[in-house]
Amino acid sequence: MLSGILSSLVVSVLPAQATDENTQIQRGVQYLTLRDRIDNNDGYFGSERSDLKAGVCIIDQLSLDFLSKAAEIAPFRIPEEILSLEGIEEKPVWMLLDEFVDGTDADPFLYIHGYYIDFEKGCRRATVFKESSGLEDRFLWFSWPSDGSLVNYARDEVNLYWSVPELAGVIVDLHDRSGSDKVDLAGHSLGGRGLVLALYEVAATRPDLRFGEVVLLAPDIDFDIFRKVLPRIRPLARSITVYTSDADKALDFSAQLHGYPRLGESGNEVGLLEGVEVIDTSELDLMSANGHLYHIYNEEVGLDLNQLVNQGKSASERNGLQKMGSNLWRLPPNK
Repeated sequence: MLSGILSSLVVSVLPAQATDENTQIQRGVQYLTLRDRIDNNDGYFGSERSDLKAGVCIIDQLSLDFLSKAAEIAPFRIPEEILSLEGIEEKPVWMLLDEFVDGTDADPFLYIHGYYIDFEKGCRRATVFKESSGLEDRFLWFSWPSDGSLVNYARDEVNLYWSVPELAGVIVDLHDRSGSDKVDLAGHSLGGRGLVLALYEVAATRPDLRFGEVVLLAPDIDFDIFRKVLPRIRPLARSITVYTSDADKALDFSAQLHGYPRLGESGNEVGLLEGVEVIDTSELDLMSANGHLYHIYNEEVGLDLNQLVNQGKSASERNGLQKMGSNLWRLPPNK
């Protein structure tokens, strides 16, 4: 939690004091959101439900040398560079999607965030994830109306379900606009659950469609429910990859709350998941207090994802993975 607290404090205090020498606008994330527009210049979008909107997050990078000493002794990652949301450029949805599809030769990559993410935090984390996985030219972020509050899990869960039809529509639209069967899809935590449910809906309405990689990062979905829907969604994807950890406190809480194991927890009978490759990240260094953000903070995960989604390599072909079962691999720390 300290990493997130430091980020919030620094982002809120330093931009007004920063000079041109240590602040440079150089990043942007294209987004689609179902959040309501708010009138202040702090968060831009709130946590209430709304129609689909689109645009670009404009991101500043702050160089914070004074955190380097703390980073040396901290038990988890303190970022040496802090990102802040400086503004947004809004566009009609149709225009953004046309520009997004026409503006790159690469196949689209759609990312859905998880629980406890407000719009500003989501822009920053999407930027880090995009860059750490080498997805700069093909990344599109879908932001559903998460409350951004640690205590509002139930509200987030309901808003995720509410967002599924629009998410399914976006997935189909990306496929049809790009004319490609290689659109890659990724969801983190509750966003992974939303992605599975959206694909289930796509399978019911457009079973002819085919996509590229489907990546579920620490997915917060009942393991047995995923097993039940898997036969319906598996034919849609070139491959399905699940990242898990036994140090994920957020998923441990969710399992206790719901009474059943989560797909993103290590130790499930993953051999039952036919056609799914499972990557166990349990041995990686803990870079966040809750162990739930390894796709953001652990270099090893970014490098593995790069090989998966940019090079199309299966788990058996990727560098660094160690086979532990018929469809289970271990991702060890970099030495």
